[in-house]
Amino acid sequence: MLNGEKKIARPLRWGMVGGGRLGQVGYKHRIGALRDNTAFQLVAGAFDIDPERGKDFGVNLGVEENRCYPDYRTMFAEEAKREDGLEVVSIATPNGTHYEITKAALEAGLHVICEKPLFFTSAEGEEIKQLAEQQGKIVGVTYGFSGNQLLLQMRAMIEQGKIGDIRMVELQYTHGFSATDEADKFSDAQKWRVDPKIAGPTFVLGDLSTHTYYMSQLIMPNMKIKKLLCDRQSFISSRAPLEDNAYVMMHYENGAVGRLWTSSVDAGCMDGHRIRIVGSKASLEWWDSKPNELRYEVQGEPIQTLIRAMPYLDESCNADERLGALHMEGLSESWANIYLKFAIAMDAKNRGDEETLKHLVYPDIDAGIDGIRWIENCVRSAENGSTWVDYADQPALNLN
Repeated sequence: MLNGEKKIARPLRWGMVGGGRLGQVGYKHRIGALRDNTAFQLVAGAFDIDPERGKDFGVNLGVEENRCYPDYRTMFAEEAKREDGLEVVSIATPNGTHYEITKAALEAGLHVICEKPLFFTSAEGEEIKQLAEQQGKIVGVTYGFSGNQLLLQMRAMIEQGKIGDIRMVELQYTHGFSATDEADKFSDAQKWRVDPKIAGPTFVLGDLSTHTYYMSQLIMPNMKIKKLLCDRQSFISSRAPLEDNAYVMMHYENGAVGRLWTSSVDAGCMDGHRIRIVGSKASLEWWDSKPNELRYEVQGEPIQTLIRAMPYLDESCNADERLGALHMEGLSESWANIYLKFAIAMDAKNRGDEETLKHLVYPDIDAGIDGIRWIENCVRSAENGSTWVDYADQPALNLN
């Protein structure tokens, strides 16, 4: 159980690039980082592409005016001059800026927490991983849903053989908020998501389903993809070549099969985010819209609904419980859980505690690279006429 007591010696001095007044994602980062005020302390920021608006916003968050910077390069340079300067930075900016900002932050000696998808290519990911190792720093990826503790219950039950051998994997992350092109024209947050130069080679595959794909890997760490087929569509034609709907079929090395549907044009859908794992003895199913419940369906027995925070759950699951079974937890607690693990990882890295890092489950640089590689394979399949591609034989993705 988590109750806010410190897990590290002192809060890490933390700043943000992006995440300003006009976007919602920054608030999710601050909810996560500051929920346990023993983990991070917000001391600086380059919050906005408009320096004055960014400074005004930062001051209203309680950041000192002289530590609200016009851009990230100025922030890194000025904070490096201070004895109490930044130790960690979160990057909450459009996809196309992630690589350059992450590289600059690591070169400035900072730990990094970055939005997903991490970069455009896995080659960039491998380069950044090597740089992080050279600098002795952590790079975390904000797969914000992955802190939901019942995902760890699913992982534990699969490891314990409670569902038998995995046969089928059903993944879905859909909504209907882009069913028309209205937001493409008037929403700054949407405009860049449908611009390949800024968003990268995908829209919903990167923006939505990398969450679900990582969560599936968190739940099933030993399940590796052998080959996949991706069929993607641009139902709003102006979004082409980026997709607003896609289906991905996957074959796993153990013989299991998987299917993922991702869409922003699932008209009328408010939250179609679910994971179903089907084994030879039983199935597990979790929905983001009911994050406190896990369905456990044993063949031939009544369906069981497992409730978050109950004592019959695995210790690994209940270790992240905060409010008690009577009170509902949701996305803000999920973000808080992954941010706390980022802090623990960074503190362990600073102390050279490799044992803690070896056993800590959180979305790290390898998870970020795996997400990029999954996107690359999906794009390669779709551009080859929606054909099966061998996962291990993936060439570098050409974005030119």
